[in-house]
Amino acid sequence: MEEAKVTEVPHLERRVRKRKEPMAILKTKLSRSLSCSMPRVKTTLTGLFPVVFWLPKYKLKEYIWGDLMSGLVIGIILVPQAIAYCLLAGVDPIYGLYTSFFANIIYFFMGTSRHVSVGIFSLMSLMVGQVVDREVYMAGFDLDDTKADGILNVTVDSDSSAVNLTMGAFGMECGKECYAISIAAAMTFLVGIYQVLMAVFRLGFVSVYLSAPMLDGFATGASFTILTVQAKYLLGLKIPRHQGYGTVVVTWINILSNIQNTNYCDLITSAICISVLVAGKELQERFKDRFKIPLPTELVVVAIATLASHFGDFHRRYDSNVSGAIPTGFIPPKVPSFGLMPRVAFDAIPLAVISFAFTVSLSEMFAKKNGYTVRPNQEMMAIAFCNIIPSFFHCFTTSAALAKTMVKDSTGCQTQVSSIVSAFVVLLVLLFFAPLFYSLQKCVLACIIIVSLRGALRKFRDVPSKWRISKMDAVVWMVTMSASALISVEMGLVVGVVFSMLCIIVQTQKPKVSLLGQIHDTAHYEDMEEYENLMSLPKVKIFRFQAPLYYANNDFFLKSLYKAVGLAPFLEMTRRRKAEKKGETLAAKEAGRADKTNGEVKVGLGSRELDLHTIILDCSAMPFIDSTGMQTFKGILKDYKEVGVTVLLASCNTTVIDSLSQGSFFGKADKDMENLSFYTVHAAVQFANDRAASTSELSNPVPRELPSWDL
Repeated sequence: MEEAKVTEVPHLERRVRKRKEPMAILKTKLSRSLSCSMPRVKTTLTGLFPVVFWLPKYKLKEYIWGDLMSGLVIGIILVPQAIAYCLLAGVDPIYGLYTSFFANIIYFFMGTSRHVSVGIFSLMSLMVGQVVDREVYMAGFDLDDTKADGILNVTVDSDSSAVNLTMGAFGMECGKECYAISIAAAMTFLVGIYQVLMAVFRLGFVSVYLSAPMLDGFATGASFTILTVQAKYLLGLKIPRHQGYGTVVVTWINILSNIQNTNYCDLITSAICISVLVAGKELQERFKDRFKIPLPTELVVVAIATLASHFGDFHRRYDSNVSGAIPTGFIPPKVPSFGLMPRVAFDAIPLAVISFAFTVSLSEMFAKKNGYTVRPNQEMMAIAFCNIIPSFFHCFTTSAALAKTMVKDSTGCQTQVSSIVSAFVVLLVLLFFAPLFYSLQKCVLACIIIVSLRGALRKFRDVPSKWRISKMDAVVWMVTMSASALISVEMGLVVGVVFSMLCIIVQTQKPKVSLLGQIHDTAHYEDMEEYENLMSLPKVKIFRFQAPLYYANNDFFLKSLYKAVGLAPFLEMTRRRKAEKKGETLAAKEAGRADKTNGEVKVGLGSRELDLHTIILDCSAMPFIDSTGMQTFKGILKDYKEVGVTVLLASCNTTVIDSLSQGSFFGKADKDMENLSFYTVHAAVQFANDRAASTSELSNPVPRELPSWDL
């Protein structure tokens, strides 16, 4: 076969990059940050408040109707959900309305996404509620929310931090609900502070460790926890929320052990409401092309259920648990309690990360879909202030919500003006209509929450397809989901992140390795196990390692290399030493015999000829090496040289070359680089064959014919 003709690549000179001193870089950044000028002020304002940039360019005739329609629809959806999600957060319904109102206003000024709907989110509400219930329980309150709130004046000492239950803003003793929202507000303030710090120090990269399978599994596991927590309301059971790990298991045990106490009024109401809500969702999905706007199923169910409960007097006649009095107007703002913050400082960290991750991922998703860009760092600042400012107004943690964002996008939303419209709808309820929800049964709110989880719970159907596409992703999903559901939501997040990273480490510890063969009549080489009709090269082995070479997979690399090429240098040296020693022994014996017989001594030291003279390491799939990897390369170069085998490198990227150069792999001043590293595998093959041919000519010279003279 003719050898493929390729143009020889000359040795390329690296560019010399002048790196600035760290102090010079720091001074430059400080001077830019601390400089003050009108352009700088304008840039800062438009960066922090994007509304200043886009609102003057607002196309009224083109955008207004879509924004009005989507804003009204989201506002109608927000009202029942804001009241319902307070069951998860462990606070009174009024605070959910406050949270929805302020979050929409602040994101209007600071958000860069045109479509994201920021407000209460079931997952955030659940995580807030778990902390609130824990702290309320530790403060000595009864977690049975069906009992009237008593005034409790008590100080509990835990972790050297006293819980003061006096509400200074009103000069009165703080009851259970007052203390609950104080905990939620303090934690929300810390969440916002953490997010600001993440934005200032450019720590948004933290979210890259939250893979899509991990987030899906986390959301599904949390959804199962939410369903479990709300199940008691469907049955009208009066059992407190479990504190600690294993909420799902313990709660279901408590439900089954108290099933005989089911409130049939709540059970029948729940069955009817779930049937209507599911039917409305199914109709919406089946005929979404015909419906220009989503069906306001939740609002209709809330309205009818409230009227039925009010006129049927369900609370008095059947002891059905109702929402109770929801005041109108706004409670005076109050600085979050700094005394409570040490108690919830650690709990705020996962909330900050999850809130940011969901907001940025949704922003980028819908920006890509609609053809514009967002600034992730500004999104972090926006969601941070959606937590910091509302915490002064008795609100709890917020985030972007997928379902409401999809509704905004499908109803013609063009800008965040729709958020102002939604906030206005919530404001009307706050000022005028809130008391009308007094008789609304809590089981109805639980139905709204549970039906809203359909999307997350349907992820179970995707497990087989995930398994077919990527077994590793499917395992990450199942482990994260199981940990979130069976242990706790917070622990599920930790388990998911750690397990995802372990999966990556395992993949790099034992990556795919292969021997390459040449494609006929080309200069290309591929895996001989994966492709047919490849030609193996005589006495040249080409080895590919598809992972970075570092301390964790160093041993696997060596074992794989020895197995693939069929030659371990240390074993070959041991064999040769044994053969040499045996030969010397035989020579001594033969020499003794020759002395006695005065004969010639002939001892043949047999040494086998190796079936290879060159090993080429294809480094094209090796992104980096560490110091251990560099020492490994130096070791195999030395070891194989001792047995007469040359080791060459091919297709190394500049990162690998720099690491090898810094470790003096190429000798002093990189003098041997041209003979050890090649830009392509084919160039290395040609060099190896040419070198072997020249060595063969030197060791076996062709005998020249002597001239003949006629005598």
